[in-house]
Amino acid sequence: MNKVRVAIIGVGNCASAIVQGVYYYKYVDDTAKVPGLLHVRLGRYHVGDIEFVAAFDVSREKIGKDLSKAIFAYPNITKKFADVPKLGVEVKPGPVLDGVAPHMIDVFKPHNLDVNLDYVVNELRDSKVDVVVNLLPVGSELATRFYAEASVRAESSFVNGIPVFIASDPEGYWPKRYREGGVPLLGDDIKGQLGATILHTALASLLRDRGVKILETYQLNIGGNTDFLNMTVEERLKSKRMSKTRAITSIIPEGYDLEEEGRIRVGPSDYVPFLGNTKVCYVYIRGLSFADFPVELDVKLKVDDKSMFAGAMIDAIRLAKIAMDRGLSGPVPEACAYYFKHPPKHAPSPQIALQWLKKFLGEDIEPRKEVVATT
Repeated sequence: MNKVRVAIIGVGNCASAIVQGVYYYKYVDDTAKVPGLLHVRLGRYHVGDIEFVAAFDVSREKIGKDLSKAIFAYPNITKKFADVPKLGVEVKPGPVLDGVAPHMIDVFKPHNLDVNLDYVVNELRDSKVDVVVNLLPVGSELATRFYAEASVRAESSFVNGIPVFIASDPEGYWPKRYREGGVPLLGDDIKGQLGATILHTALASLLRDRGVKILETYQLNIGGNTDFLNMTVEERLKSKRMSKTRAITSIIPEGYDLEEEGRIRVGPSDYVPFLGNTKVCYVYIRGLSFADFPVELDVKLKVDDKSMFAGAMIDAIRLAKIAMDRGLSGPVPEACAYYFKHPPKHAPSPQIALQWLKKFLGEDIEPRKEVVATT
């Protein structure tokens, strides 16, 4: 049967949008054009072929609930846009580790249970999980590595939706671990359908291609969900800022000079509660055109943060299963370059990243030569 068995790590607003999104398009025709998805049927897998078979969280509000109920439990605010039946998937406790920042304890209400690695690995194995999806809060470095290890031990592929560097590990440990474990690895830090990084990258690429020298740029984001509240503490943001910044600097000639000289600033800037899941992004770019005449660009983008996330993740989940079917292991550069902000190998432009992905999808199901990951 063409099924993709999925475990969710972190039953927050993103999880709610992903689970609802699968049921929103569960019965749509293969030939339909769905906003935010590459294809309704990606490879062999229809959106409706995704099955949620396991879930982990640390909140006392969610543990023990069926996943269909937990996605709407406090403090989630993603609106209901699809009917999700009872799934028969009880949310299990995961380790807290660094997944809950001190200022988020009253919001996330973490349990005080002792959860070890063997427990999680056995749950993944017993549920026959194909793809583990990491949706933990930004800054969950230790917790992400815990689940990455559990995933590879359970022989499940791992899709890392947050900015902890697993697929793009500069030390190379995790790519090697997954290659030796025989399972695919996708990451890091997923791009939304039309999010702030996608927009900023596209604009910077356009200016580069038209010969404009970029002198300075910023991207400021505000929102009102728990993601933005979590990110009000700067120490939680080191990897997030790096991930979003490198997505921009990697595509323009002067990019790394801008970073070294402090003339680029990218990332979350404030928490505004009444915005809810609405994200507002401001992008500014200043550059020089022919004869050193100035160019300035100011853009405002306003989107639902979680719907932007969900479509891209639904594609990434299916790509991880396609990679498993092909017997691939370690990072999948073509999928990572298109869907993630901090991939093992950056594409020169979004258009080239899409070309890489299409070529990957058009290949025969045969083992391919390993693509060397570079940061």
